[in-house]
Amino acid sequence: MAPVKVLGPAMSAHVARILVCLEEVGAEYEVVNIDIQAMEHKSPEHLARNPFGLIPAFQDGDIVLFESRAIAKYVLRKYSKSAGVDLLREGDLKEAAMVDVWTEVEAHTYNPALSPVVYECLIYPAMRGVPTNQKVVEESLEKLKKVLDVYEARLSKQYYLAGDFLSFADLNHFPYTHYFMGTPHASLFDAYPHVKAWWERLAARPSVKKLSAGMPLKF
Repeated sequence: MAPVKVLGPAMSAHVARILVCLEEVGAEYEVVNIDIQAMEHKSPEHLARNPFGLIPAFQDGDIVLFESRAIAKYVLRKYSKSAGVDLLREGDLKEAAMVDVWTEVEAHTYNPALSPVVYECLIYPAMRGVPTNQKVVEESLEKLKKVLDVYEARLSKQYYLAGDFLSFADLNHFPYTHYFMGTPHASLFDAYPHVKAWWERLAARPSVKKLSAGMPLKF
């Protein structure tokens, strides 16, 4: 069986979200680079895969998908049983619901607070040659502190977000948090000991360590 294809730069946070799930289930895959600087993501070929002209895209035989969280769930549903890994907890209604809740929190609360800091401190200066907008950073950090207050309370009672088990909800946080740790504001996590310990558990996983090696913190 041919390996699945993930189309996009391996260092992209959205691509890494898929790759970490593929690594966790031990699936064979191929990363096909899409050159963003050369605007390959706007080419007719890529638009046929992702009509919004974004990355990543994904191909498994005649199945073509886009949207990284949806792709990651597809991967977990396809391979979890054979791998003996249950990151969606779909066999338990309550646990599956909590995975869904914290997956939504990551997408709609955590990431919108944290990712602007990554873009302003790392990506925009390197890719666009523009200085960091400190106003955006400061506003985002204030939002992030409020989010981390909630995470700290949650993680003071259990090891992971959905319960005392690693899940897709936790892994979703890996890519952007990894890059956040390369900004001048990484020490913010020191004020949240349970959040910091949770992050260190994630960062120590073999899948995360492998992918992090290809995700430089200096562009």
